Amino acid sequence: MRKKIQRSMVMVLAVTLLLSYIILTLITYNTNLSTLESEVRQEAKYIQAAINISGAQYLEEMDGVDWTTRVTQIDENGDVLYDTRRDSSTLENHSGRKEVQEALENGEGEDVRLSDTVGHEMYYYALLLDDGTVLRASKSMDGLVRTALGNLPVMAGVAAVMLILAYYLAKWQTKRLVRPIYELDLEHPLDNETYEELTPFLEAMDRQNKEKEAVSNMRKEFSANVSHELKTPLTSISGYAEIMKNGMVRPQDIPLFSERIYKEARRLITLVEDIIKLSKLDEESVELEKEDVDLYDLIREIVSRLSPQASQKNIRMEVTGESVKYFGIRQILDEMIYNVCENAVKYNNENGRVSVWVGDTLNGPKVTVTDTGIGIPKEHHERIFERFYRVDKSHSKERGGTGLGLSIVKHGALLHGAKVTVHSTPGRGTRIEMQFPEGKG
Repeated sequence: MRKKIQRSMVMVLAVTLLLSYIILTLITYNTNLSTLESEVRQEAKYIQAAINISGAQYLEEMDGVDWTTRVTQIDENGDVLYDTRRDSSTLENHSGRKEVQEALENGEGEDVRLSDTVGHEMYYYALLLDDGTVLRASKSMDGLVRTALGNLPVMAGVAAVMLILAYYLAKWQTKRLVRPIYELDLEHPLDNETYEELTPFLEAMDRQNKEKEAVSNMRKEFSANVSHELKTPLTSISGYAEIMKNGMVRPQDIPLFSERIYKEARRLITLVEDIIKLSKLDEESVELEKEDVDLYDLIREIVSRLSPQASQKNIRMEVTGESVKYFGIRQILDEMIYNVCENAVKYNNENGRVSVWVGDTLNGPKVTVTDTGIGIPKEHHERIFERFYRVDKSHSKERGGTGLGLSIVKHGALLHGAKVTVHSTPGRGTRIEMQFPEGKG
C-alpha cells in the first residue's frame, strides 16, 4: 500500500511537470511569435514610409546595411525587384504568395510558412506602396519544436530536482498517512481515532466481533446445556442399573425399573438425534438436493405417524386445506412440520384437538398448526426457538421434550427463507404459522 501511494504521488508530479512543460512551450512560442510579428510590422511600416517619401532608391542606399529583417520589393505582376538576401533576378515570381496577394487586394497581408529560399520558418508581412509595388518584410522565427527543445534543458533540470524532492516527500507523507492504519486496535475498532473514511469499515468490524463473541457465548452455553441434558438421563440410567446390579430390586419391580431405564435411554437417543440435526443445520452439511414436495401429502404422513401419541391423550388430529407443491428439502420440511405438530400433541390437554391447515396464499405456501393446549405466555414467544429453552421446566421431563424441537424448526425455516410466527394465549391454545416464500424454495 505504501509503495502504491508513493508511486502514485510521484506519477502525479511527473504528469504535472510534463503538462507544465507543454503549456510553457506553447506560451513561449506564442509570446515569441507575437513579439516577432509586432517588430516586423513596425519595421515594415518605417520602410514603407521611407520609400514613399524617398522613392525606391532608399532600398539601394540601405543595401550595405546588415539587415536582421529580410526586405523584398515585388511589382504588381509578382516579379521581385529587390531582395536583401538574394539577387532579385534569381528569384522566382511571387505572385502566388499569400501575403503578396492580400497586400495587392487589401493594402496589407501576412503569412507564416517555411521559406524555400532560406530554409527556415518565416513570418511574412506585406504592405502596398504608393507606386503600386509591394514591400514585404520577413523574419525567421523558432518553430514550436525548436522552442520546446530550447526549454528542455531548464525543464529537465527542474523536473529532476522536483522528482527527487517528491520521492522523499511522498515517502515521508505516506508513512505519516498509513501510521494510524498500522496502529488500529482491531479488538476494539470503535475506540480508534483515525480517518473518517474508515468508519464504515471499523463499524462493520465491530459488528463482526460482536457476532463472533455472541456465537462463541452461544456455543459455550450450548455445550453447557448439552452436558447437563445428557448427564440427567445417563445419571438415571446408571442409578437404576446400579440398584439392579446390586440385587436391591424385588423381582416384581424389575419390569418397572427396566421401563424407566428404557424411557431414559429413548430420551437420550432422541436428544442425541436432535443435537446431530442441529449441528448439520449449523454447518449447512445437510443434503441440499431440493425437490417438489406436496405439503398436503407430507402433513398427512406426519399426522399418521403422530396418531399413536395423540391416541394416548385422546387428542383428535385433522388436516384441512389443499394440495400445495413446494420446491424444498423434503427431510428438513418433514422435521419442521413434525416438530410443530408433535409439540401441539405433547403440550395439549386430554381430549384436545390439533388442526393443521395447508394452502397457497398471496405470499406463498403456508402451513398453520393450531392446538387447544396449555398455551405459551407472551413473554416467552420469542425465546421458545432458543436451544434447550423450556417454558415449563418442571413438566418438560415428563412430557419428553428435549428443548431442541423448535430450534430445528427455526433453522429449517432460515434454510428455506420461511417465516415462523407464534400466536398463543395461556390456557387457550397455540397457533404456529409457517409462511414459505412464493415460488421456488
